[in-house]
Amino acid sequence: MIRRVFSYMFLLVLFASCKDYLDVVPDNLATIDKAFTNRASSERYLYTCYSFLPAEHDQSANMAFLAGDENWLIPRAFNLGAHYGSTYYWDIARGFQNVSDPIGGTSWVATFNPNDKNHTPTSLFVAIRDCNIFLENIDQPKDLPDYERKRWVAEVKFLKAYYHYLLLRMYGPIPVIRENISPSAEAVNLERRPVSEVVDYIVELLDEALEDEDALPTVITQAATEAGRVTRLVAMAVKAKALVLGASPIFDQNGIMSDLANHDGTKLIDMDPATAWPKAKDALEQAVQACEENGVSLYIEESTTKMSDSTRVKLNIRGAVTERWNQELVWGLGPVDRLQRVCVPKFASSQADNLGAASLLAPTMRMAELFYSKNGVPIDEDKSYDFANRFELQRATEDHRYYILEGHETVKLHFDREPRFYADMFFDGGTYFGSGREDDTKPLWSTRMLAGQVSGKKASQQHSVTGYLVKKLIHPKTVVRNGNTGVATERYPFPVIRLADLYLLYAEALNESGASKDQVLEYVDKVRVRAGLKGVSESWMTHSSNPEKPDSQDGRRAIIKRERLIELAFEGHRFWDLRRWLDAESEFQKPIQGWNVDGETPAEYYRVQTVYPLSFERKDYLFPIRQDEIVKNNALVQNPGW
Repeated sequence: MIRRVFSYMFLLVLFASCKDYLDVVPDNLATIDKAFTNRASSERYLYTCYSFLPAEHDQSANMAFLAGDENWLIPRAFNLGAHYGSTYYWDIARGFQNVSDPIGGTSWVATFNPNDKNHTPTSLFVAIRDCNIFLENIDQPKDLPDYERKRWVAEVKFLKAYYHYLLLRMYGPIPVIRENISPSAEAVNLERRPVSEVVDYIVELLDEALEDEDALPTVITQAATEAGRVTRLVAMAVKAKALVLGASPIFDQNGIMSDLANHDGTKLIDMDPATAWPKAKDALEQAVQACEENGVSLYIEESTTKMSDSTRVKLNIRGAVTERWNQELVWGLGPVDRLQRVCVPKFASSQADNLGAASLLAPTMRMAELFYSKNGVPIDEDKSYDFANRFELQRATEDHRYYILEGHETVKLHFDREPRFYADMFFDGGTYFGSGREDDTKPLWSTRMLAGQVSGKKASQQHSVTGYLVKKLIHPKTVVRNGNTGVATERYPFPVIRLADLYLLYAEALNESGASKDQVLEYVDKVRVRAGLKGVSESWMTHSSNPEKPDSQDGRRAIIKRERLIELAFEGHRFWDLRRWLDAESEFQKPIQGWNVDGETPAEYYRVQTVYPLSFERKDYLFPIRQDEIVKNNALVQNPGW
């Protein structure tokens, strides 16, 4: 197996330099021209182009953690900042998005004025501008070897394409910034371009980055100096994801946004799914094949440690995310540290005052109900699952010991679920392999989450607002220590792209392109088998009240969507997937619910409570452009509803 190394030490240094580009060139160089005098100064500018990559591993910076319906926090009356960090993006979910100061928005001003010195440092348009500056000047250093110049150019073309992709995902149609423009009156009237043109340009840049097979390395081998830099596999994966985004319902030329147009009548939502999906399918086929040929495979725990099959399957699921440099990771950013701290609960009274275990990132009730039954079908479809009585109490027996503390009383909802439910979520009475207890023949940790209990709500203490916490993102070797000595985290790169993501996208593209049932389900079943489940056809035929569901394209579409939402839960995908599918309008209208965390007995605790009355309007599918930028640039049109 080829050893792959991703963004870890490199990005620790890289993200510390997210400043104006003139701040990261040598101190005695005051102009862009001098920034490219030699190899050393040019390399620093290369890292500036990298520095705009979103900090996906940071719970404060990754909007998908809080801006949707996946997780929730305790009320803001508590000092969340001291324990969670910024909750800025939470306001999107809470319905406070606006046009005067958009939440999570990026400044468009720098798009039109590359000499503007007052730009927002985190603007993705500034990132594109700096990439253009790099590409326009990298021919200057005389001491830069040609092979290295080719690699750097390919990397920056990738980054420029990726920043366009991120903007497309947020705003829909955007200006295509092929080169920087002088700040003239004409230049500031740059228009948004149709989605098809934006997607084509992203693909064009990525194809250029991939054109020379010797430019980008297939894998990274020099961890100390190159971890986090782009590879061919990353570029191929992002190309495929961009084509999937373009083919998705949100950009369908006959969809709900089809009226969006420039002032001259040019339609901006113009994708034809009939031609877009086959292109996405072909790109995914190439990306998947390249990954598999270079040693990328679904993570399977390789330890020879003796443990139950139940525990091993759960560790496979968790390890795909948390195991460093594991064989499934295609692209990672990190390291993941504080994110683990806001997920981990207290397990013992000796840890009760340990502020390092913040216990804040709380999955919602809909996530608890999302996962399949042990038979691999939705719990409301499983003929043998007592869905109507799922909130009734049941006591765990020895047979449940790998999932639930023996003798513990909890709801039926927590019994007889698929392994990913137990691998991904903490709940009252659930067992935990890790934090120093790594022998499942002996008692494992368990979470006691009733009010006043060690893992539950206490006076003046952070806690889960729903009665659930995220287990999936915690490395098994992360240890909650006694007293006030904190949490010792085992850090890992956050998986921006892993093979299971590509497999499920490939299945989606195959299905939308009219492939056969067997072709489509092959890649869904690969992911399910790793998760300890039977294949789709067998599971639905044997256990579902709708056994013919996998036989139709619509049925397979619903199955693939749910597989993505389950397999990639808590990794930042749900927020964006529900938007591109146009499913957010229905899903985000449902209230945020959880258990009564003030309950001191099971009968009191296990009452479903509404935590927040979530709302979502059609206009929320695309982010608003700041109103003052619409005023400054007469050519810009606002997104629908804003």
